[in-house]
Amino acid sequence: MIGLFNGHNALNVTNAKNETTRVNKGARGMAIFKNATFDERRNAAEAAKKAKLEKFRALTAQINEGAAERQATRQEIIAARDVRATEREAARQANEARSAEDQAAREIVLKAEQAEHDAKAAEQAEREVASAAEHKAARDARYAARKSRK
Repeated sequence: MIGLFNGHNALNVTNAKNETTRVNKGARGMAIFKNATFDERRNAAEAAKKAKLEKFRALTAQINEGAAERQATRQEIIAARDVRATEREAARQANEARSAEDQAAREIVLKAEQAEHDAKAAEQAEREVASAAEHKAARDARYAARKSRK
């Protein structure tokens, strides 16, 4: 800052933008900066707001770049997780289908065994009926022979 003392307890100061600001010296001799007009104060506030906004945008852009990368990574992880879940579901369904086929095959074998057992039981029952009929016929024949001898 370049300052010029005008001799009346005030100082004109030129800043880096070549804007002149009047600085009054207070009772203790310290400089009190005052902008010359309302427009200058408003312009200074607008410039400060713009500077803050640009700084924020630059910071946000950096954050957003990192966020975009993280989001892409997250999306890849989610896609891979979905693929694995789909594969697990397909494997589970295939396993259930195999299990159902095995169960159907076991039921068919069990029904065949049951039918075979039932056939053997029916054959055994027929033999027992035939045997009982033969025994009865033999007994009746013995009885009739005894009767005829008397």
